[in-house]
Amino acid sequence: MGQKMKLDVIDNDGKKVTEITLDPERYAGRVNEALFYEVVKMQTANKRAGAASTKTRANVSGGGVKPWKQKGTGRARSGSNRSPIWRHGGIAFGPHPRDYSYSVPKKVKKGALVSALKLRLNDGKLTIFESLNLKEPKTKLAVELLTKNKLDNALVVIDADNKNFKLAARNLKDFKVLLPGGINVYDVLNYDNLVMTKSAFEKVEAML
Repeated sequence: MGQKMKLDVIDNDGKKVTEITLDPERYAGRVNEALFYEVVKMQTANKRAGAASTKTRANVSGGGVKPWKQKGTGRARSGSNRSPIWRHGGIAFGPHPRDYSYSVPKKVKKGALVSALKLRLNDGKLTIFESLNLKEPKTKLAVELLTKNKLDNALVVIDADNKNFKLAARNLKDFKVLLPGGINVYDVLNYDNLVMTKSAFEKVEAML
């Protein structure tokens, strides 16, 4: 069995208070970047609105009466002014709202998330706090805490009881705050650093 890996847990001042033991079978292997492509492509596809829409002749208003009689006028026969060849008529073969979303196997999702965590760990960009509790939900306090620990761009994963930090950090453009259940590969890769509370990290570990 491989040697256990350790990850420091710090307080709000950046001082080590304890450590977490990591399973080397999960975090010591190769980062599988191919899984990033599969999962990020899925996430971006699932965000597509697919809202382009046109009206067919069945949706256009009017056309309830034949424009002119079938024979004797010298004009081409016509049954409805909703026809695609008429001005203001329906559109033939136009786009309609569609769902671009699809899914990948759970094993692929979990594997990609493990690789994303492993990537941040290997790069020294994974920071675990004992707690990110603030006395008040003030943006200034959140900025001071993050700046003190040399964090200027990060995805922050916290527990639901970190309400003050969540409120304080929601207006910071270079940070995004998520609960453990919302962690995903796209956001982990989209920010320079990954910041987690100890309890949030343990919940993510349990999910994996």
